[in-house]
Amino acid sequence: MRQPNRLSLSETACLLALVGVSIGITANSLRDDGRPLTVSFAFSLLGFAASYSLIRWLGPTFMRAGLKGKDMAKVNKPEIPETMGAVCAVVYLLLLIAFIPFPFYKDIVAATSGGGNRDVVIQVDHVETGRYLHRFPHNKLASYLSGILSLQAIVLLGIGDDLLDIRWRHKVLIPALGAFPMLVVYFVDFGVTHVVVPLPLQKYLGQLIDLGWLYYVYMAAVAIFCPNSINMLAGINGIEVAQSLVIALLLMINDFLYLSPFTSYPHPATDSHLFSIYFLIPFVGVSLALLYHNWYPSKVFVGDTYCYFAGMVFAVVGILGHFSKTLLLLFIPQMVNFLYSCPQLFHLIPCPRHRLPRYNPSTGLLENSVTEWKQPPSWPIHFILTTLARFRLVGIKTNDRGEIVESTNLTLLNLWLLWLGPMKEERLVLHIVFLQIVCGIIALFVRHRMALLVFPADNLSLGASQV
Repeated sequence: MRQPNRLSLSETACLLALVGVSIGITANSLRDDGRPLTVSFAFSLLGFAASYSLIRWLGPTFMRAGLKGKDMAKVNKPEIPETMGAVCAVVYLLLLIAFIPFPFYKDIVAATSGGGNRDVVIQVDHVETGRYLHRFPHNKLASYLSGILSLQAIVLLGIGDDLLDIRWRHKVLIPALGAFPMLVVYFVDFGVTHVVVPLPLQKYLGQLIDLGWLYYVYMAAVAIFCPNSINMLAGINGIEVAQSLVIALLLMINDFLYLSPFTSYPHPATDSHLFSIYFLIPFVGVSLALLYHNWYPSKVFVGDTYCYFAGMVFAVVGILGHFSKTLLLLFIPQMVNFLYSCPQLFHLIPCPRHRLPRYNPSTGLLENSVTEWKQPPSWPIHFILTTLARFRLVGIKTNDRGEIVESTNLTLLNLWLLWLGPMKEERLVLHIVFLQIVCGIIALFVRHRMALLVFPADNLSLGASQV
């Protein structure tokens, strides 16, 4: 009988085939001085194979080190490896570092002749050719490296959180520390703090307004929100990785809108969206490998490290790619979950340490988890809860005196169960993933069509004449 941490012969053959295809694609691209988009896809295949294998091999090692947790939504509550998101994060970072020569080689070496021939310079228009501007100018390297530094910082902080089990109120600002390298390089290398004013307000404020230091506060807030919002919409098998994959794929769709043959060329946002693509394609590869092991019934837990890591990937591409508003539109379910959770997060309502849905062993279904009121709530809180209960936004239980003794935990997962009733764990995940997809498609439509109602133009329509 095959040991659970060993790869089967069919798995080994498939993974070796993926590695071979990745190496072949990369080697073939070098004949044409490298094609970064193609190489990025090849690295994604390599990342999937490496992550898939390492997760399987390192599971027992993590458990012996104490990195394990009980799956509370199963009958026998099995112990499985935890913090496996750290494995994917490390593989991802190594891929990003190995990828550096492919998009930057021409500007770093060829454009200066390299090899000690510093007296000969090749003009940029002889170097950057092709429909998609495959290679970045050298000044993009600083942004790329700052993104890697921020991701390295957040992975280290995330692993520390998983090891030390830091309380929520202490770890909420961890992503801001991870984003510090990115914000410093943004200040030095780019430094633009102007925003476009919506049409109805332009006659009062002008077309642009300079937010100054407030813009950096905003970017830090984005970096804090993205990782923590994924961490909050968690607790059942596969939900963290699945929602992250949907957001990544939607971001890639948005990026390819600027790179398609139907987009005016050259486009001022081409480099920004290539920057995003180069970060997202390998992320999809390593996340798919993790999802395979984390999907119901989960064989591993991802840990807080993956939530921080995934959220910071999105913050990096949104901030350094200069489309943070589009990024936030794709976080609509996470925003709803955060706003809905605020009364418990700010302790207006009692907040237990874990608010994940409750497993009923007699039915095998997930049900609403509840928080118990040791003392009856004050009159304003009682009124708010009873009002929300009338609209089925919260479930409450009262005693003979009409005092609230239980209320459902305020998370999107519990709200979904309140609306649709108890359901199996895998079905709940599929519902939330479908909700994420629908909200994301609507968000992209709003971004590229309805935005024209409040802004003079969608930057997707900007053509060569406006570069």
